[in-house]
Amino acid sequence: MAFLRRQVVTAALVANAVRPVPGYRTALLSFFPSWLVGELAPHVLAATVADAAAHATGPRRDARGLALAAASSAGLAHLVDQSRRVRRVAEESLTEALGADYEDGLETRPSPADLALPWRRLVYPFRMREPRVRVERDIAYDDALGRRGMLDVYRPVDPPPEGAPVLLQVHGGGWTIGRKDQQGIPLMQHLAAKGWVCVAVNYRLAPRDRWPAQIEDVKKTIAWVREHIGAYGGDPGYIAITGGSAGGHLAALAALTPHRREWQPGFEDADTSVQVAVPHYGIYDFAGSTGVRAAELMRDRFLGPRVLGRRWAEDPEVFEDASPILQVTDRAPDMFVLHGRHDSLAPVEQARLFVERLRSTSRRSVVYAELPGAQHAFDVFPSIRSAHVVRAIDRYLHWHWHTHRSARAGAAT
Repeated sequence: MAFLRRQVVTAALVANAVRPVPGYRTALLSFFPSWLVGELAPHVLAATVADAAAHATGPRRDARGLALAAASSAGLAHLVDQSRRVRRVAEESLTEALGADYEDGLETRPSPADLALPWRRLVYPFRMREPRVRVERDIAYDDALGRRGMLDVYRPVDPPPEGAPVLLQVHGGGWTIGRKDQQGIPLMQHLAAKGWVCVAVNYRLAPRDRWPAQIEDVKKTIAWVREHIGAYGGDPGYIAITGGSAGGHLAALAALTPHRREWQPGFEDADTSVQVAVPHYGIYDFAGSTGVRAAELMRDRFLGPRVLGRRWAEDPEVFEDASPILQVTDRAPDMFVLHGRHDSLAPVEQARLFVERLRSTSRRSVVYAELPGAQHAFDVFPSIRSAHVVRAIDRYLHWHWHTHRSARAGAAT
């Protein structure tokens, strides 16, 4: 009976990962097990097969449990296949937006080894060590904010030459929880090992500090990078910004609203522009302007009472100002938007509409990768999917950095 119970639980978890339970009310409960099983599908598959094999060679076989194990194994193999397909989906997204010859814009084309999955790291996904990278922690960008006003700098063990490109990572957590050392680690380690300088930032959290404290702190960090990153080998004239979930929202909003003076109290004249943004599974519609029901429910049941501290009906302009989709102009920077097709917490419809608005308005590149089978938070730890995502972002950012540097050199001559 113990074997049968294990297989019933496994089958239910796999079914939820293959097709998460829909609905706003069940989103959080559906998300967490779906996310873990989806990103750890190879590990769960190996455990399921081993459990079934051990049971099948025992004295008392349970046909029902073995049948469930077989069904779960098929579902897990499907999840692994979806993760492996991300490489092709991401590459198609890049070539569609940038052209089939975009790799000609790279200093060096990626080799098969560059694109190969790092299987040793994937076996132990929570052991996120990178000996080629050193981290300088808890650097204050605003002493008045305590730990929420601190950032970490990731850079190569061998100091980069002056003028290395810079990536700013903004953590998620629903604007109410989270820290700078919890998200974006695989991407930052990967880029820092290749010579980038990466900055991970804390910011004030709601409801203790209501909106717009969060975007003010992100912009304050951009201003800090402009002023200080040269001391760490970074180029203050080139900043890429990224983040997931609430961090994706803040990254997109910061990229679209440079020099918004009311969000730069005390540093109104600082340059808070960025050259490129890579938001992951972000929230792009605070105001419910898209008509997506999930966005309206989030606005009324969470964003209003917990983050903004006001109701939509009383002050709609605040919600609209906080919506990246309503801040898109023809001056938007280049963007690479990534979203999971099975995202329970930030339904993919918002990302599709945000990208549609960008493509119809922006004069810059807009890359969109909608990842099959992916849940929210697909990039938090090393997995098959996140490894392919990291390598796609690597190609995009190096293409962008090389293009930017060439244009800057041409302008200087």
